[in-house]
Parts: sequence; structure tokens; C-alpha cells
Amino acid sequence: MAIRKGDSVEICNNEDGLFGSYYEAKIITKKGKNKFLVEYKTLVKQEGETELLKEVVEASKVRPSPPQLSVPEFYVLDKVDAFDNDGWWVGKITGRTSHEYYVYFESSGEEFLYPFGSLRLHQEYENGQWILPPRKRLRNA
Repeated sequence: MAIRKGDSVEICNNEDGLFGSYYEAKIITKKGKNKFLVEYKTLVKQEGETELLKEVVEASKVRPSPPQLSVPEFYVLDKVDAFDNDGWWVGKITGRTSHEYYVYFESSGEEFLYPFGSLRLHQEYENGQWILPPRKRLRNA
């Protein structure tokens, strides 16, 4: 899928402390052969301001926004993205309460509790296609 001006995308960030995070953005324009100027939807230029951050990013860090998937619930060991700190962070479901899910983040070794609405199944974008990791419902999970 060719990415064009105006497209909604996600920018993968693999810097220290941000590894495994994706930030929603819009393509402003193409810059040269392998770069895009993007405007983030949730990141601002300076703390306390409202002007959205614009940045030139490598094309390899840009992917289309994933399709929305409807799931009634998540299972232990499901690979998910949790919306936190203005971006989507890759983690795994490790447990649940009656209304929230525990998500473990391998990149930081931390575990946090999230409501259902802040989670989505993780999808990888490879060769122009969205790929879901396998899901396996565990007993008593």
C-alpha cells in the first residue's frame, strides 16, 4: 500500500525508553526518497502547549493505521497494544479483574492495569498485509 499525503499512519519508535511504541500521525508530505514529514495526533511540540509536533521520519518507521478489530474480550497471553502516554505500547495480557486487564511490557519489565477500551489486539504490518499473532484461550484464564 502506497502511503500518501493526508493518510493516517502510525510511527514506530524504537529509541531507548520508547521501544515498542507506536504514535498516531498524519502524512504532511514526502521528503526525498525514504522520508516523510508527519504531524502527530497526540504529541505536542512543547510540554504545556497545544501545537502538534511535526517531524521528518524514515519511511521504514511508518505504517498505515491498523484496521479496527472487534473482540469481546482478551485472553491471557494475547499480544496487545495499550494506549498510554500518548501512544500505543506493545505488551501481553497477564491477567484480569472484573473490568480491567493486566498488561506486561517486556521492553520495560513493568506491568500495568488497563480498561478494555484502552487495549487493542496487536497487529504486525508485513509486505502490505496486516498479520495477527495467534490467540489461544487458556483454561481458567
